[in-house]
Amino acid sequence: MNTFIKPKNALISVFYKDGLGPIIEELSRLGVTIYSTGGTQAFIEGLGTEVKRVEDLTSYPSILGGRVKTLHPKVFGGILSRRELESDNEQLKEYDIPEFDIVIVDLYPFEETVASGADEQSIIEKIDIGGISLIRAAAKNFKDVVVISSKYDYADFHSILKENNGTTIEERRQYATKSFHISSHYDSAIFSYFDKDDTAFKFSMPNGTGLRYGENPHQKGVFYGNLDGFFDQLHGKALSYNNLLDVDAAVHIISEFEDTTFAILKHNNACGIASKNVLKDAYVAALAGDPISAFGGILVCNAELDLDTANEINSLFFEIIIAPSYQNEALEVLKSKKNRIILVQKETALPNRQFRTILNGVLEQDKDVTIDRAVGMKTVTEIEPSEQQLADLEFASKVCKNTKSNAIVLVKDNQLLASGVGQTSRVDALKQAIDKAKQFDFKLEGCAMASDAFFPFADCVEIAHEAGVKAVIQPGGSIKDQLSIDYCNENKMVMVMTATRHFKH
Repeated sequence: MNTFIKPKNALISVFYKDGLGPIIEELSRLGVTIYSTGGTQAFIEGLGTEVKRVEDLTSYPSILGGRVKTLHPKVFGGILSRRELESDNEQLKEYDIPEFDIVIVDLYPFEETVASGADEQSIIEKIDIGGISLIRAAAKNFKDVVVISSKYDYADFHSILKENNGTTIEERRQYATKSFHISSHYDSAIFSYFDKDDTAFKFSMPNGTGLRYGENPHQKGVFYGNLDGFFDQLHGKALSYNNLLDVDAAVHIISEFEDTTFAILKHNNACGIASKNVLKDAYVAALAGDPISAFGGILVCNAELDLDTANEINSLFFEIIIAPSYQNEALEVLKSKKNRIILVQKETALPNRQFRTILNGVLEQDKDVTIDRAVGMKTVTEIEPSEQQLADLEFASKVCKNTKSNAIVLVKDNQLLASGVGQTSRVDALKQAIDKAKQFDFKLEGCAMASDAFFPFADCVEIAHEAGVKAVIQPGGSIKDQLSIDYCNENKMVMVMTATRHFKH
């Protein structure tokens, strides 16, 4: 086995040619014989570099509209031969097969074609056959062959050739690892396209970013995904594991609102949220919901962040601010704190599937994208809700849907007054919300209450009524729904049902 290899022959056939030129020049300097096909061959010849046609090596032309070009023993024999085995070397001589030391091959853009909305036949034609086979073969034989399977490795490989005139076994293993990563991701993407019935769980993300640690300092953490495709970070330190969890929760809750809205989150739950005509007013109202919990929280809004709002929030210690855009003057104010993370959220669609690991497997489900609108609410009490009550009930339901179960949310005038979060009893969640509202001097008289699931008994509406709640929204579905309805009727309360439960565990 050669630990260092100075190349003699290279096979190059790529879709993406940008950045390939310097490698071709370096291979020419090293006296490497280059074999190629089609467009790549023409590209290399255009650089003034001699290139041999794969068709001349195999004695077969590219056939079936280009579907078959490199699938031939003279190609794969030159890649897969074990240089240390005399029997392999003898067969290479017998059949006049060159040893390929370098394979530079990438894959047809399957995912990009799917994302473009192309028709199925165009998508099928972007399933690479020869390329994936060449990459796997070269990666398998990394002891003797170096494989470059991504345009993002062109510059790095060029530097290695220029500095060392060849590759080490460690470098070839690293490139092989990258290649198997690329090939497995590619296969997962193809399978996911075909698997309409969710017959198996396959999920692949091509990019991983190491985090300082996980949920706690003794846990390792990695984020797999493309943050740059979702945010522009304008300022501050790198996002942590817990930051990312909070950012995800913030993005989801703010996506529910069309009116000018400001939210403050802590540990994935909104501790304050309000919709107002002016963004600064929305922030002030959101902060009032729980100014204690807001310390060190995540701030998010759905309107351009202006100077007045920036000046108002600047005195608060918070980790992250997310907005669709910022006034220049506002940015200067916000950047006054060195570690404060400032994110611009791009117009990018959220995935509609989610999963989590449990036991020795994975749970996967559709995301809860249902929004309870006033138009779809069914009034089950004798008293109909007023226009403002309907608005508050819709607002409360949106917040409740994004709050950890068991959840109760109290709202008035499009402002979160308090919530009960993650309790084992719905009664406890309600009592927590009431106590919290009292802590910050909110008057609950006339407010609206949302519950993420039905009331099995009338106890919650009784407690809510005593606290001043006048309107209730819940999914319904209990065999004892009538108990709660009757209590509301007897005490002149409004109750609407949605028939949609919003558990969030």
